[in-house]
Amino acid sequence: MGDKSGMDKMKGKAKEAVGKATGNDRMAAEGRTDQAKGEAKRAMGNAKDKAEGMKDSLKGRRDRES
Repeated sequence: MGDKSGMDKMKGKAKEAVGKATGNDRMAAEGRTDQAKGEAKRAMGNAKDKAEGMKDSLKGRRDRES
């Protein structure tokens, strides 16, 4: 998931820069949106990893109690 989030952020930064340089407010806004989308994907990936870790931790705890 990290790969796609990084690509969205890079694409967004480039789009925003081009939009600002050319005076294209819409493109600059799209760039900021792409960056936010990349950050959201990164956050979702982190949350998923933490949930998996918690699940594994709880599973290990149950195995030890048995």
